[in-house]
Amino acid sequence: MRGWWQELAGLVLPVDCAGCGAVRVLVCAECRDALSGAGEGPVRPSPRPAGLPVVRAAAVYEGAVRSLLLAHKERGALPLAGVLGAGLAAAVLAGGRGGAGGAGGAGGAGDVALVPVPSARRQVRARGHDPARRIALAAAGRLRRAGVPARVAPVLGLRRAVADQAGLGARQRRENLTGALAVRRGGWRLTAGAARIVLVDDLITTGATLAEAARAVRAAGLVAGVAAGPGAVLRAAVVAAPADSFRRIERAPRH
Repeated sequence: MRGWWQELAGLVLPVDCAGCGAVRVLVCAECRDALSGAGEGPVRPSPRPAGLPVVRAAAVYEGAVRSLLLAHKERGALPLAGVLGAGLAAAVLAGGRGGAGGAGGAGGAGDVALVPVPSARRQVRARGHDPARRIALAAAGRLRRAGVPARVAPVLGLRRAVADQAGLGARQRRENLTGALAVRRGGWRLTAGAARIVLVDDLITTGATLAEAARAVRAAGLVAGVAAGPGAVLRAAVVAAPADSFRRIERAPRH
């Protein structure tokens, strides 16, 4: 039965790995491993935009990871959302270890609300889907299977037109996005009681988009207001980030 399904899928899905080109497989084991979370870590763009929360990324944006993200985002390889969501889930889990509102536990103590950064309507129409939201849905499913109560809360929307970010520098991106996002009316209901609100996107470069998303969430009181759970925290997680934005963690010297 599995072989029959793979043959049928080969008629409608890419038959070569979207990451490296290996034949007869949508994502090969090696490329899947690149998004397993083994390379996960904290990232901080330089310069760091004001208001950017703690951000963790699952992998470096290069090679197979870059190819997988572009295939999903720009070429409509929608089945890749599963493996990309697994990477995002790994970054979300790592961001909850050892802190207030950490993942895990029973009841509402570890509830996680994933807030995807929205795409402009024209981009959604051109691509036929919203990449960040699709990946967030896959990540939420992976988190729930790992025992973490997780939900997708698409509370953010664009309240004015913005220019295409491609080709813009860090300062230009900040100016382009400042004040562009807002929480939709009644959006607080989707995050009510969450211990962690995690802003999610497929990629971070300058951090301007996530910083603006954080500003909108804070302005609406989703973290410090009545919509927040006890001790709620705001974090961010992405599938990938440039290599030079990964922060080195200083370890105490051994004696």
